Order: sequence, then C-alpha cells, then structure tokens
Amino acid sequence: MISVLRRFSVIAALSLAAGPGWASGDIPAWLQRHVGVGEGQIAPVVLQRARELHQRKRAEGAVRNPCYFAMDATRPSTGSDGQPGRRFYVICEGDRTFRATSSGYGNGRKLERANFANGRECARNFSNAEGSKLTAGGNYVTAETRTSFKGYHTQSGKRTPFYRTFILFDGEGETRNARERAIGGHRAAFLRWQCRFENPGSSHADAEGYVPYGRLVDYTSGRSNGCTTWSEEVSAEIVGMVEGNPAALYIYPEGKDINAVARAVQKGRSLGAEGLYWNASCLGKIGTPKFWPKRKLQPIINDWRRSLPKQPPRVLPICQ
Repeated sequence: MISVLRRFSVIAALSLAAGPGWASGDIPAWLQRHVGVGEGQIAPVVLQRARELHQRKRAEGAVRNPCYFAMDATRPSTGSDGQPGRRFYVICEGDRTFRATSSGYGNGRKLERANFANGRECARNFSNAEGSKLTAGGNYVTAETRTSFKGYHTQSGKRTPFYRTFILFDGEGETRNARERAIGGHRAAFLRWQCRFENPGSSHADAEGYVPYGRLVDYTSGRSNGCTTWSEEVSAEIVGMVEGNPAALYIYPEGKDINAVARAVQKGRSLGAEGLYWNASCLGKIGTPKFWPKRKLQPIINDWRRSLPKQPPRVLPICQ
C-alpha cells in the first residue's frame, strides 16, 4: 500500500512539472521508469511533446524512423557525478530503449546593445535570431547530412585529416528558419587552425598546394554556436540512425515556456503550482530565463555586423 501511494505521489508531482494536459496512461510502463527530473531522466513535458511530434510526423509520412530525439536545454552541463550532464535523449519505443547523453547548448553573444551570452553551466538566453548563436526550442526533423573536411591534426603521432558530419535540421513555427541559421547537429569538436603545410597530393589542397593544420578541440557537453552537439561516439551513432532516414527532434524550452517561467519567477510564484517546468538547479543559477525573439534581436545583430571593420583575409603561416 505504501509503495502504491508513493508511486501515486511521484506521478502527481511529475504531472505538475509536465504542465496541463499531461497524462502518463499512454506511455509504456518501461518508458515511464525513465520519466522524472532526476539525473538521466526525461522531464514529463519534454517527453510528452517529443512523443506527440514523433507520432504526428509519422502520421504525416514525414518520417519513418521508429526512433525519436529530445533535448532539455534547461539542464546543467555537469551532472552530480562530475561527468557531462545528460540532457539529450534517444528513444526507440519499438526496441524499448532509452538513452540519456550529453549535448551542448548555444553560447550566445555579448554585444554593446544587448548581452545574450550564456554561461558554461546553465543556459539563460534563447533565441531564433540568425547569428545569435543561441538555442531555439521547438519542433525539428532531421534532414540530409553533409560531411566536410576541416583540416589536419595530429593523432597517434601522425597528421590525420579531420572530417565532421553535419546533420541539417528542418524546423517549423519558431524554428522554421533552422536552415537560414545553419542549425543542425554534429560532433562537439572543431579544429583550431595554427598553420598550413604543403601537401599538393591532397584533394583538399589550395591553389598553392597547402592544407590547414591545427589542434582538435573537444567541447562535449559545453557550449556551441547554437547547434546540438554530441560526443564523438554519440554523434556517430546518431548519424547512423538518421542518414537517409529522418527522425523527429523536440528541443525544450520554447519561447512560450521561457516567457511563462520568467513571469512566474518575477511574481514569486511556484512553477509547479503554475504547471511549468525548468530544471531547479539551473533556475537557481540563472535567476530569470529570457527568450529573445527574432523580430527584436535580429536588427541588433545586423547593426553590429555592419559596424565591424573589414578585415583582410587571414593567411596561415607555414608550419615549422
């Protein structure tokens, strides 16, 4: 009897975090075990919206993939165990598999007219403006993949080419400009160029026969330029899942969630009582979250870009 009451209490608490209309009845029992606000769990509202998007896109014929993805960008970058925080979810109901892993969120910018930069641990600012370098929550579907050469780096004592595969996202509503923003998913790594060396036999050599060389920087679970980023292992897994087989992706929070939480915080109201959700640890760190809509932020970014002095093309030095 006690265990039944405890389970009822947990479900009631999760229902508050999920928001109005959430019901656990249609969620399989094996998946309900992963629902919650604890480490490695998915918040009810995030799962609800991700499932609804997946089911709708399947019904529309937009996706055939039996798996779908979700991200909770309100969670911290570091877990309680000191490891990268798990806030990206891979859910395959047919196989009864659920995986929670790390992912980066947008770092933003600090401009003279507007400071919308995010810290390393928790995201406060979100936007769908092009050039904001911020995460935009909402509905997405994975699209085609593009693999590009980034340069050479040293691996196991040898100069090795670094290629990174980028998964394009197609959005709708607030996220419909995902392609304009070049928003997608990729491995959380980039090559910091240092110099160039002669390699005329490479298909990537420039007109003078040189290729760039640099240091590989891994920023797993850290901040991105607005894209969804994963570790090397997870990135390869996700690329394999969606290449030629699109899947639904839901990212929380949307603009409406951010604005509602901000109003509740400013009025000193309980999020649970208001039927709202935000990761408690991060909310304590950021205070009040903020959504910067494109219509307000885009003119500021465009003016800043126009004010930048023109720089001559960068010429890398020859590697020694």
